[in-house]
Formats: sequence, C-alpha cells, structure tokens
Amino acid sequence: MPDISEFKSRTGKLNCTPAEIFDFVTDIRNFRQFVPEGTIDDLQIEMDSCSFHVSPLGKVSFSLSEKNPHNKVVYKGTVLQSNDFSLVLDINENSTGRAEVNLNLAAHLNPLLKMMAAKPIGNFLEKMIKEMEKFRDWKSTK
Repeated sequence: MPDISEFKSRTGKLNCTPAEIFDFVTDIRNFRQFVPEGTIDDLQIEMDSCSFHVSPLGKVSFSLSEKNPHNKVVYKGTVLQSNDFSLVLDINENSTGRAEVNLNLAAHLNPLLKMMAAKPIGNFLEKMIKEMEKFRDWKSTK
C-alpha cells in the first residue's frame, strides 16, 4: 500500500463558536455550503454520508467516522475506488471565543499520484477555508 500523504490547510478564523461549527459540520448535508458551484456532479448526500463525481477523479464517497465534541470531526472515504482518505477538521477556540479550524487531508497515494494531486488538493482545502470564513449562518442546519 502506498505511503500516507498529508495535506494541511492554513488556519481559518471563523465567525462562530467551536460548538456552532461542530454542530453544523457533523451533519454532512451542510457541507454543500462550502463546495464551490460547478466543482462536483451527481451529489448524493445524507446526514452522515455523501458521494459525488468530481472530474478527473471520478466517484468520491465519504462518511462521518469520528466526532470529538467541539474540537474534532473526522470523515473517511474512498476515491478512485481504492484510494482511502480521511479529512479531519481540527477546531480550536481563540481568545475571543470564536472558532479557528484547520483542515487535514490524509490519503494513501503513490508518489506520482501525490505529485499530481498536491496542487488540486491544496486549492480545494483553501477554497473550503475561504468559504467557511465567509459563512455567517452557522446556527441553521440542512
């Protein structure tokens, strides 16, 4: 099995409390808020699982696998039918009581796939952080 490749986002400073983001993102249906239009197709989404098609990778499936109240949420999934990955949201509280979040994506990738995926994954993580920073309706759910 290929080595685990890790990709980390910058720290996003959010306009909500750690409890608000935790409650919001543990319902996967709310993730639609952070996915830019036109980046995925054939979205099938439920409260704790999701699948969609993204070009050029094909079908991506993931589900909620771990919840550590108010500081960590882990999703596990597969892409390209065989490449396992995890997406971890590390949530912290800053001195003003607001949430700060880091996104960490870990995947089993061979060196060639890692080289090809590094830039798109980095861009994806940055877009998600930007969307989270812009978002203001944390208390609403699906």
